[in-house]
Amino acid sequence: MKLYSEKAERFSAAGKDAAVFFATKETVLGCSEPSILSAHKQLVECGAFDCKENNLYSFRMGLAGQEKLTLVVLIGAGEEPQSPQPRKVRDAMGKTAKLLEKEKAASAAVLFPESFGKKEVAKGGEGLLLGSYSFDDYRSEKKEKICKEITLYSNSGAALDTANVLAAAICQTRDLVNLTTWDLHPADLAKKAKKAGEKYGFEVEVFKPEEIEELGMAAFMAVGQGSANTPRLIVMRYRGNPESEEVLGFIGKGLCYDSGGYSMKPSTGMETMKSDMAGAAAVIGAMGAIAQKKLKVNVTAVAAACENMVSGNSYRPGDVISSMSGKTIEVDNTDAEGRLTLADAITYTIRKEKATKLVDIATLTGAAVVALGGEITAAVCDNDELWNKAEAAAAKGCEKIWRMPCDMDLNKNLDSKIADMKNTGERGGGCITAGLFLKRFTEGLPWLHLDIAGPSYTKNGNDVCAFGGTGCGVATLYYLAKAFEAER
Repeated sequence: MKLYSEKAERFSAAGKDAAVFFATKETVLGCSEPSILSAHKQLVECGAFDCKENNLYSFRMGLAGQEKLTLVVLIGAGEEPQSPQPRKVRDAMGKTAKLLEKEKAASAAVLFPESFGKKEVAKGGEGLLLGSYSFDDYRSEKKEKICKEITLYSNSGAALDTANVLAAAICQTRDLVNLTTWDLHPADLAKKAKKAGEKYGFEVEVFKPEEIEELGMAAFMAVGQGSANTPRLIVMRYRGNPESEEVLGFIGKGLCYDSGGYSMKPSTGMETMKSDMAGAAAVIGAMGAIAQKKLKVNVTAVAAACENMVSGNSYRPGDVISSMSGKTIEVDNTDAEGRLTLADAITYTIRKEKATKLVDIATLTGAAVVALGGEITAAVCDNDELWNKAEAAAAKGCEKIWRMPCDMDLNKNLDSKIADMKNTGERGGGCITAGLFLKRFTEGLPWLHLDIAGPSYTKNGNDVCAFGGTGCGVATLYYLAKAFEAER
């Protein structure tokens, strides 16, 4: 789908298959077409369209100068015209994209109300692109997209470049998450990252098992040693501000499949475990967006990619393993594997890549879903300045995030009688203790942990995603990098 931008006064549905408007109970905002205004009035009077925010109503009618019937789409704007939250505009446009495809509209004209600024219009464009996404790699018959082009008419203009870049990065991330493990072993994920680096302009270095062992990443290797598909350490570097020594470190969990190991998951918990690398996918997508937009900031992204499988060579509950930091870990549960891979990846990012600030992103705990549901990212952060930037970044990216308490009283739950620590604590506060485990490896640097176990994948879909991987985290990471660019 291609997006175009025009001034509102040039609005025309001529030659378009569909015309999209926002409407209150009083009127269709910005519309001067008598037949549409009349139809809207009748729909409101008979109760067919309530004009509640983001509700859609569509019908076909003949418009002046059109040889065929035009699909008219009305989007509820509430009681009075106002500038809504960008997320609501994005979601409404996502629903609209699905409707246009369903109604076989190849082209459309969208008129935004006068109250909408550049931010709302850009998010509207992003929503159209995200809502039109589909994944059919495994279907024998591929469906070609019908809706090819949409023109956005507004008084403010639209920053469509950022919308296009971010939507593409999010969709790339969705593609990675939606691939099955037949097609995405750790080595395959590394190849995907290299391809993205070549396309968008960031450096990618991949470490194979023998090189990972030389680095001393014993915790990472322990998790992956039960699989026939060997681990890869994927390191992505973007240097947009070579004059600065500040490096923002992104660390993404890269479990290409997680059976739970000997602490095996129930079968109903395994079916979506191909998505356990959503954190790694998010940092790959974010790096592409950062590089495309040429942000003046230095970012290193690291993904420790492996599979947690069961074999005679798998690590076991009760084992004591080492780590790149030198700290020893008692394995209390082999299904708490992500934090082991992240611990070594964090140490690598600090000691080898000289990161000065750390952000890890991971599908880490079911406890985060229990606490916050399936749409909200749980965050643990030990630095208020970093948290404030992350919260603002998530708002700009239209992603929901909530800060959990970084309560050090829970830290004692990770103490071990035979090693420096255990990899799990008590069940209560599990989302927080998982974060506190990672904090033990941050060496005092400002650190933010993002647990995307809930919002990274949807079985039922939402306004901007039909099913599967959502691309959660890409927008937040992008806008967080942009926030540090602004500090230069």
